[in-house]
Amino acid sequence: MLNKTASLDTYNRNRLLIKFLSYFVLTAGAALMVMPFLWSVATSFKNAKDVFTTSPFQIAFPPDFSAYNEMLERVDFVRYATNTFIVAGLITLGQLFTCSLSGYAFAKIRFPGRDAIFLIFLSTLMVPAAVTLIPNFIIMRSFQLLDTLTALVLPFLGSAYGTFLMRQYYLTFPDELTDAAKLDGCNPFTFYLRILLPNSKPILATLGLLTFQAFWNDFQWPLIVINSESNRTLQVGLSYLRNEHYINWPLLMAASVLTTLPIIVLFLLAQKQLVQSVKLSGIK
Repeated sequence: MLNKTASLDTYNRNRLLIKFLSYFVLTAGAALMVMPFLWSVATSFKNAKDVFTTSPFQIAFPPDFSAYNEMLERVDFVRYATNTFIVAGLITLGQLFTCSLSGYAFAKIRFPGRDAIFLIFLSTLMVPAAVTLIPNFIIMRSFQLLDTLTALVLPFLGSAYGTFLMRQYYLTFPDELTDAAKLDGCNPFTFYLRILLPNSKPILATLGLLTFQAFWNDFQWPLIVINSESNRTLQVGLSYLRNEHYINWPLLMAASVLTTLPIIVLFLLAQKQLVQSVKLSGIK
């Protein structure tokens, strides 16, 4: 009996130690990832001469908002943010629609060559994005869409990764649900619209968040397509804050903080759906 009690105490101590070490490692990792953002926030409230002469995370009181004022004076931040929101929002809505439809087709609709077509479709994930830049540019030029927001949206209304994500989620729905819907007179699109979509909020929120973040931060494609200042997106517009011979760190950090805040807010709002979709879709 004593041996059993001692073994149980040892097991509990080891379990508690492992739990403590796990929390310690996770907390240290989280702190390391948050530190660059905290440095950006602290630097944005300094003047240029204090960036490297004071503590990296020190913020003077009262805070110095001169970097934010200068940034808003030098670039049309509101216009750039509006353009970026329109582009990222339209692409997100487009991918939610196309990826959910294609994911449903590959998961629940039986047709000849379905799995082979899906593998071919999935293989496009191995194609680097840089390879498609020139073909997309030529297509947009042939349609006379260069230097328009349409050219930023049109090539990205579909996504192989989004289709894969939606398919994995829809595979968790039992086939008996599809058969029962057919017996009740549901056609495939009605089943998708009335049954699948209302039960897909977690995965739709996750896909929407990841897509919006990717195109909110996109720099390469807008830089190639857009020429006029009025159509610039946020990342391209803020790149003009850099000087060839001198870097104003508070100015750049102020722009970075304002650009990052919307994504942080979206992540906080969709955190529950993000975790739930990862658990249910089997992508761990």
